[in-house]
Amino acid sequence: MKATTVYNCPVIDLPKVENRAGSITAINAMADISFDIARVYYLYDVPGGATRGGHAHYRLQQLLVAASGSFEVVLDDGVNKRKVFLNRPYQGLLITRMIWREIENFSSGGICLVLASEKYDPEDYIRDLNLFYTLKNSQ
Repeated sequence: MKATTVYNCPVIDLPKVENRAGSITAINAMADISFDIARVYYLYDVPGGATRGGHAHYRLQQLLVAASGSFEVVLDDGVNKRKVFLNRPYQGLLITRMIWREIENFSSGGICLVLASEKYDPEDYIRDLNLFYTLKNSQ
């Protein structure tokens, strides 16, 4: 299995159509992002100072979008860490498999929209950071 790094997690510009009535962004699987969308969910009403995430996935890929407000995503590949600030609804952070992520510093009213490549599967989660580091070091 190919090793993944935080540098395999780009911020991508999404299609944006603007006019006097407002803007719209539509995301097409396998065109605008590199995977089929199996699940969509969003995080909201996150209390100040709270952190979400705190896990990695064996298979799942995700696109995170700041649908409203802003937040930061801390990525960790076992060697490198990278912090990404999201605050534009027409940009998304593509997180590949086997990358630890934590989402923090939500602004008031911040909404994190998540498009996922897999349906929810608790067996796909790595929730222990030490186990994650062990798995990454064995790649």
